[in-house]
Amino acid sequence: MDAFERPGGQAGPPGEGLETLVRLLDRRGAVVLSGAGLSTESGIPDYRGATGRHRSGTPMTYQEFTGSADARRRYWARSHTGWPAIAGARPNSGHHAVDRLRRTGHVAAVITQNVDGLHHAAGTREAVELHGGLRRVVCLDCRRTSARAELDRRLEELNRGFRRPGAELRPDGDARLPQPLMDGFRIAACTDCGGVLKPDVVFFGENVPLPRVEHCYELVDAASSLVVLGSSLAVLSGLRFVRRAARSRLPVAIVNQGPTRGDGLAALRLDLPLGPAMTEVARLLGAG
Repeated sequence: MDAFERPGGQAGPPGEGLETLVRLLDRRGAVVLSGAGLSTESGIPDYRGATGRHRSGTPMTYQEFTGSADARRRYWARSHTGWPAIAGARPNSGHHAVDRLRRTGHVAAVITQNVDGLHHAAGTREAVELHGGLRRVVCLDCRRTSARAELDRRLEELNRGFRRPGAELRPDGDARLPQPLMDGFRIAACTDCGGVLKPDVVFFGENVPLPRVEHCYELVDAASSLVVLGSSLAVLSGLRFVRRAARSRLPVAIVNQGPTRGDGLAALRLDLPLGPAMTEVARLLGAG
């Protein structure tokens, strides 16, 4: 059996582990599955922190958002406050390393669970945004999509002086705010039909569109390996691809700070900071 096919793999010293990852990627044609841990070095927090278990906040569910005008007001108040941090975030060295590996053929495709658009900004414009993207808004009534920047200008006009500099940024781009402040927030409707606007992302309790899932399965099935970067794999939307790869005896490598639900299926498991680790991997593969 190939060494990469043995699940539950553990690396030795960091240098040795990186060399093993380099050998895996040197086969070319890998698929990268990225999570929030890849974006923390860009200043965007994740839900679970370094341990992979702690949740720094409870996300709004699709049912809450669609079922309550008050819930939508709270969401947009927090999101409007946090939007400048998301809009101003820039890809870090990890995103750029992945893009360099894509351009040299070591990585064939990228699937990201992140909604921050940083893979696209780094040059990987074909990255599949599994959970959608915060930079787009969709009307739940007429299904028209538009740019989040356009909505931000409208919300600013409706709520001048509302933003609080220094508000704590939460995952998915919103911010912590006191309830009384949110009560007076004015939300904007669709300019075409007056319908309810929602960020073009998959909320908790909402299903990832099936065609998107099937496309990701096809990418994994055609890959030489699956490399997970910065995901605790705590939710099924990402874990299912690791399970599929393992069933097909496709080598799985996981680089994440903290444990993941996929550790028992991985041939290689590294607990390292993503930016420096992937930058070094790209250098060793001549993609630096």
